[in-house]
Amino acid sequence: MTNSPQIAVIGLGYVGLPLAVALANKFPVTGFDVNAERVAELNGGKDRTGEINADVLQASSLALTLETSDIRDFDIYIVTVPTPVDADNVPDLSPVRAACKTVGGVLKKGSIIVFESTVYPGVTEDICGPALEEISGLKCGVDFYLGYSPERINPGDTVHTVDKIIKVVAGQTPEIAQQLADMYGAVITAGTFIAANIKTAEAAKVIENAQRDINIAFVNEVAAIFHKLGISAHDVLEAARTKWNFLPFEPGLVGGHCIGVDPFYLAYRAKEVGHNPEVILAGRRINDSMGVFVADAIADKMAAVDLQGPVLLLGLTFKENVPDLRNTKVVDVVAGLKARGLEVDVHDAMADPAEAQTYYGIDLISDIEDGKYACVIGAVPHDDYRQMAADKIVAMVAPGGLIADIKGMWRKMDLPDGYHRWQL
Repeated sequence: MTNSPQIAVIGLGYVGLPLAVALANKFPVTGFDVNAERVAELNGGKDRTGEINADVLQASSLALTLETSDIRDFDIYIVTVPTPVDADNVPDLSPVRAACKTVGGVLKKGSIIVFESTVYPGVTEDICGPALEEISGLKCGVDFYLGYSPERINPGDTVHTVDKIIKVVAGQTPEIAQQLADMYGAVITAGTFIAANIKTAEAAKVIENAQRDINIAFVNEVAAIFHKLGISAHDVLEAARTKWNFLPFEPGLVGGHCIGVDPFYLAYRAKEVGHNPEVILAGRRINDSMGVFVADAIADKMAAVDLQGPVLLLGLTFKENVPDLRNTKVVDVVAGLKARGLEVDVHDAMADPAEAQTYYGIDLISDIEDGKYACVIGAVPHDDYRQMAADKIVAMVAPGGLIADIKGMWRKMDLPDGYHRWQL
């Protein structure tokens, strides 16, 4: 491999695009995606994910294509496709398998194929390697080599960008691992860490999000307990965080493409080797139940203070300040409220209305009618919602209405007398 390897990044979503742009600062890089609309959008200088601004994108030397012929005989292929679960929470490796088919048809002798997608230990070597062999007709570990470097991008985070997060790398051989460390290290200012082997790197990634999931599940469970006791979980956690070693997790809805999915990958592999992953799956059950818990708690509060009328829910994306609707658990709140007989309007200026309708059958409203709602729910703490003044929030609600706050973004706000309040 040359000192300036030709690199192809396969998949140009939240993970692939920032990485491709960063690598293009030092190397010749081509970004590949099967979605023609996505490639056209990026060629026009627009990134719908909001991860890369137009000026940076337009100034980048990154080449973009949806033609496999444009990535033939490259030195390094970096696969950044999603790894979802199916309706039964079983890992769905079809995007990874499809990427292997694409890369297997264009790689050359000496190519290195690096997987960044979150998988359970063994996928890269036991599934991807043979798949690449079958398509290419080449021998893995002899004619081409595997690597793994888990993505750690946090969508919407402008501080912990791809270049500022330590990059874990692993290779099929020590030499390959070092080559990858050198490549990533050229653009990752935080540095690199060479893991013991590929399976270790895969395992490190999958437990990162499983750990967060379990910690959030704990605070969600205690939030449910405190709700029954009539005290605020946010107030309790604020007090507890004054101890130096208390972990600052907060309750809420756990969705998205990582934390709400990755633990199932580890659990699946654990069951394959005969281990029952009790804690991991318990955390998943608790977090997946929070949407219904929140909906029931708000509906009960409305009934207790005799409030009738429609509900306005602010925010639909899976987290704040991103347009990403993948695996958002806000839809569970919507469904739970509707199951209680309530009419629900949903507003989210950051979300794509077409995607909301296609994925969830939700028609986002663009304008909010003042005084219409018996209850307004702060579901996602986008900056626009977090920074709302009290008079603006109150204006949305009918006199004596309920202001519900899932994430505690308005908990310090003074509200006029006569209005009701609910929060975790």
